[in-house]
Amino acid sequence: MERDRTLVYAVCLVAAIFPLLSGEYTTRVAIGALKYVVLAISFDILARTGNLSVGHAALFGIGAYAAALSNVYFNVPMELGPLVGGLAVLPMAVALGFLTLRMRGAYFSIATLAFAEAMRVLFLYARGVTLGAMGVGVPPIFGGNVVVDYYVILGIAIMSILLVLLLEKTGVNYAFSAIRENEDAASVLGVNPTKYKVLAFALSALLAGAAGGFDAGYTTYVYPYEAFSVAISVAAMIMPIFGGLYTIEGPVLGAVVIYLAEEVLRGWLPFGYTLIYGLALIISILYLPMGIVGLLRGKKGKNWLESLKAVK
Repeated sequence: MERDRTLVYAVCLVAAIFPLLSGEYTTRVAIGALKYVVLAISFDILARTGNLSVGHAALFGIGAYAAALSNVYFNVPMELGPLVGGLAVLPMAVALGFLTLRMRGAYFSIATLAFAEAMRVLFLYARGVTLGAMGVGVPPIFGGNVVVDYYVILGIAIMSILLVLLLEKTGVNYAFSAIRENEDAASVLGVNPTKYKVLAFALSALLAGAAGGFDAGYTTYVYPYEAFSVAISVAAMIMPIFGGLYTIEGPVLGAVVIYLAEEVLRGWLPFGYTLIYGLALIISILYLPMGIVGLLRGKKGKNWLESLKAVK
């Protein structure tokens, strides 16, 4: 326990001083990794109820467009982008949750994928508002100061981790786990599956939308093909699975390891991330059923696929 606490303090210290000791390029790499940390945690929160989203790009893209369009039409500062993005996607997630979370297993995953594609087409063809394929240009968040950008996304990542800790401390996570293992049995025991699944979806959307709102100001440009890219949905899914689902450390480790691997490979293979995603998923299924966290803890545990079999 004492060793774990020391390790956490060391990681926090390194994260706090990292941009002060590194160059602009490495700071930008860290910003990219932290953005995916938020997305991975966002995916993991929903997965705790047994629902795998294959359309997380929809939540990310809506958050990005909400931040960008609110700046263009209402002069809302891009510094508020993460807040605007997170809050904008929240009511849509609640409404979508009530419609789709009654589906189980693959049906829900297919519904989220279809929703992401529908959003991409909608924002692409609503040219009068979104400027279509031309995209929306916005001023840089905090004047393009990379160090400040790093601390902003670091703050969002820390709040995401604290949110998961809060779920575990308040016992909400027990309801999530009960629903994941056996929704019918959980219902008999007094757990309202729809209520907790919608709650998980709303919290998941809040984080994904905040990441999208930040990304809009960080990249200063939003367009449908990038904001609603399938690659974002796949990354948000693969990273926590590789790191270890249903844990606090897993999504963080998975996002950092896979993003850094992508960055190393980028110089040789422009689209090498697809290779990384495929390898990570194969390794997770065959050798790391509990992800990197399970390997570090020396536990074989139950395969995440087996955990989801209870939700059919």
